[in-house]
Amino acid sequence: MNPQSALLNPPFRVCYTGPVVGPVKAQSLTSAIAPVKRRAPQITPIRKTRLADDIADRIRILIVDGTFPPGRPLPGERVLAERFGVSRGSIRDAFRMLEMIGLLEMRHGQGTFPRELSVDRLVTPLASMLTNRRDLEGELMDVRRMFEPAVARVAATRITDDDLEGLRRILDAQRRKVKAGQSALVEDTAFHAALARATRNTVVVRIMETLNGLLIESRKLALKQPSRPERSLEGHEAVVAALARHDADAAASAMHAHIDQIAELLERTGRPDRRPGDGPRS
Repeated sequence: MNPQSALLNPPFRVCYTGPVVGPVKAQSLTSAIAPVKRRAPQITPIRKTRLADDIADRIRILIVDGTFPPGRPLPGERVLAERFGVSRGSIRDAFRMLEMIGLLEMRHGQGTFPRELSVDRLVTPLASMLTNRRDLEGELMDVRRMFEPAVARVAATRITDDDLEGLRRILDAQRRKVKAGQSALVEDTAFHAALARATRNTVVVRIMETLNGLLIESRKLALKQPSRPERSLEGHEAVVAALARHDADAAASAMHAHIDQIAELLERTGRPDRRPGDGPRS
């Protein structure tokens, strides 16, 4: 019996060791509205939303583990409401949450379908959030401190001769532009993208593409700082030298040092739009 049939034909059984479709227990979620002491107006959790969150999380797990596969409609609201022991309104709220993050698709007259899981569905919401939240720029730079040395470490263990040749061509182009006093924004961005591709990890590549897209404007400004283009080139050269030796520790250290050097340079130049605590731009 397939999982969907099991949901539609009691008794309900799912071969799954984690959370399953079953009544939502009172100890994990508040099902009744408790009296509120009205000492002062305040924002308090909305119990219905908390209930929908829990339902959405359980459905998400069943989608990820394949119990609810793409191409097949989920059981109807009434069936799921009975199995979860909640109202159909709570099921609808959970469906809306999962639709917003790209896990469900509502097809008029056909039902609600799980979507194919893809890298784009993972990365696109992140890019959208960061694009519209410039106040998170400092946190984004902290992410680069953690993420890019790890990328360099993995790349050192998987990089090929063709990858190295591609990185060296980028460095040659960057070197010529720096010497001529021209902007090397394209080469700066291409270097980090090529490094990500050397990991042979699609998710890493897409995340780096997202970071590069978000950093274009800050790179334009940063590359205008005195000695910034030369420092960027030196940092890239150190990373490539470590990659050529397949030295994972040295590659990670070189990338970390590269980012730290840029942070130090920007602090010395006192960029007016930097806030205390902001991370590096490179």
